This record gives sequence, C-alpha cells and structure tokens, in this order.
Amino acid sequence: QVQLVESGGGLVQPGGSLRLSCAASGLISSINAMGWYRQAPGKEREAVAAITSADSTHYADFVKGRFTVSRDNAKNTVYLQMNSLKPEDTAVYYCNADVRYYGLQTYWGQGTQVTVSS
Repeated sequence: QVQLVESGGGLVQPGGSLRLSCAASGLISSINAMGWYRQAPGKEREAVAAITSADSTHYADFVKGRFTVSRDNAKNTVYLQMNSLKPEDTAVYYCNADVRYYGLQTYWGQGTQVTVSS
C-alpha cells in the first residue's frame, strides 16, 4: 500500500505565493509521473501540472508562467510552487503518483485546501 500526504495549503491574498508538497510512502520501487489536480466547488477536477521521472514538465494553460512543479526522487516528493495567485485558483489541490511495485498503480492524496482571498 502507498500513502500520499499533502501539505502547504492555506489562505493567501491575491498576488501571493504558496508551496505545496506531496510525499509518497509505502511499498514503492519507483515512481513514474507525479502530478497535481484541483477541484473548485461545483466544478470538475482538473489537471494543473505534471512531472515525469525524466523531469519533463507539463502545465495547464491557466497556470503557465505562475506555477512550477518539481520533484525530489530521493524523498518521493513532488512540489507545486504557486506564484501570482488569483481568486480563481481557490480549490482543493490533490496530488497523484504512478507507483511501480510489481505493477503500476495510480495513487491519490487526500487533498489540501488553497484559498485566495483578500
């Protein structure tokens, strides 16, 4: 079994910054892609950013130039640096990871709330 634990969410003013972390633990041989999704009230979950095991990154258009995804393979941790935050970035942010251990399975974190408001 694998657990993903997120941290770093909170309340921030428009234009501010937050850094989210997501640490994976448990039965892990390696981790392929890791990513971040978000879900705002009344909306569907949407992809925000992803990073492959080769450090190739992908971003949704609405965060390009503002958010940066990175990972520390030694710690099985993925980060999301969020700058120039806007009220429309308010959502619950979830991380996921494609974990290899006698097979490949995707795991999800429990989510962390990000609120952008003055």
